[in-house]
Amino acid sequence: MSDDLVLCDVAEGVARVTMNRPAALNALSDAMLAGLMAVLDRLETDPGVKVIVLKGAGKAFCAGHDLREMQAGRASPDRGAAYFADLFSRCAALMQRLPRLPQPVIAQVQGIATAAGCQLVASCDMAVAAGDARFGVNGVNIGLFCSTPMVALTRNLPRKQAFEMLTTGEFIPADRARELGLVNRVVPPAELDTETLNLARTVAGKLGAALRIGKRGFYDQIGLPLDQAYESTGAAMVENMLLRDTDEGINAFIEKRKPDWAR
Repeated sequence: MSDDLVLCDVAEGVARVTMNRPAALNALSDAMLAGLMAVLDRLETDPGVKVIVLKGAGKAFCAGHDLREMQAGRASPDRGAAYFADLFSRCAALMQRLPRLPQPVIAQVQGIATAAGCQLVASCDMAVAAGDARFGVNGVNIGLFCSTPMVALTRNLPRKQAFEMLTTGEFIPADRARELGLVNRVVPPAELDTETLNLARTVAGKLGAALRIGKRGFYDQIGLPLDQAYESTGAAMVENMLLRDTDEGINAFIEKRKPDWAR
């Protein structure tokens, strides 16, 4: 079942992972969460995958958690407490997995990305959005504050703008999302597939080992004091410099030729 809910195709170093539940706006059901984790498990160790694109089938990127499934969890004697704790733990594991993957992950966003769907976008390394896409953390509108999506959101947006989104439950358009730093690029809807793939292929054209070192170092240094950040990234630079393909890349640049990378 999970295989049907999450599709994956790989070409030219780019894996395109599709949440395939369009009738439910790609809501993150238990099966969808499990399917996404299973696909990421496979891609993490695939040497042929240098970039991952995460997208949704149909008219929306992702509408967040499956509310019907969540409400069904209330039937247990504890009114759903254990189920809810497990659900949010599994969702948090998925969100944390994205920045920890060795490959850069790009969200391709059309339609709406709301609540945990917006959290998915914020958890990816980059995002490309259609011009008519909208983003929200709207749980407050139904009495459920988006506390877990808040974690990813506040690591992308300025504090006051994030708090406004969380407390008003209002959507923001794609252009505003770009202004605030939630997405990198906004493109015409008809060009979303092409432009996202162009970005992915550009990144995939770089040395894979350098991307892996760089992504790990990027997240490792963010929360460190300045001196420790330089110590951490200095070690990453040394690791990178000692790669055979980095030596070849520098020599190729000096000699004005294309590098002969083993990749």
